[in-house]
Amino acid sequence: MLKKLSIIALAALSLTAGGAFAAGGAGHIHDTKFSFEGPFGTFDQNQLQRGLQVYTEICSACHGLRYVPLRTLADEGGPHLPEDQVRAYAAQFDIYDEELEDDRPRKVTDFFPMSGIAEAPDLSLMAKARAGFHGPYGTGINQLFKGMGGPEYIVSLLDGYTGEEKEEAGTTFYENTAFPGGWISMAPPLYGEDVEYADGHSNSLHHEAEDVAAFLMWAAEPKMMARKQAGFVGVFFLSLLTVLLYLTNKKLWAPVKGKKLNL
Repeated sequence: MLKKLSIIALAALSLTAGGAFAAGGAGHIHDTKFSFEGPFGTFDQNQLQRGLQVYTEICSACHGLRYVPLRTLADEGGPHLPEDQVRAYAAQFDIYDEELEDDRPRKVTDFFPMSGIAEAPDLSLMAKARAGFHGPYGTGINQLFKGMGGPEYIVSLLDGYTGEEKEEAGTTFYENTAFPGGWISMAPPLYGEDVEYADGHSNSLHHEAEDVAAFLMWAAEPKMMARKQAGFVGVFFLSLLTVLLYLTNKKLWAPVKGKKLNL
């Protein structure tokens, strides 16, 4: 009986492994060093501004950021654009106003537009939705020092096209080493030198992918730096409280410990 169960289990594992191999597996995600990783990491303001440019000129044609307020572009710890530039940026996008019963330019109090194509996922929380490269979401220490893994997935995806194509049921698929299954219906959005950076930074494919991934991480976690700072303050006060309690305990018990018991 035990032998028969072992044979069945081995057969099932073989079929599962074969199916996963045929499907392309989970995809290969390579590690990328970002400035915001680790307990002392911070967002690179220039990189976020470059990532905003890549998103605006390339990604926004299909994908939206419906949960990101436009006013946050002026916040410290983010792209930190001047308020007049944020107003000018917001005015590029129209929004339907029910009171006017017509379209109007967006204001800083509005949100980024939604995805322009129904099949195109919204990117507001993409960097968090793909968390797990450095371990299951919420494991703590590993992700604290190495990051959540979402930005690495985005970089690997944008940089993972091999140039191979195939057509199935009237849909063109593109081979991608990072996408689960190995084939994705989204055509390569970046080729390198897609945008012209004002700061003269390299606009190679990999650098553009890193910049937009960092921007999407900020879009998903705009208060990351504030949370880190609050965490540092909390740890500092807890450490101070621990030292004070220890010294107080020593002082209170010193007279008692110094006495000899008379038996």
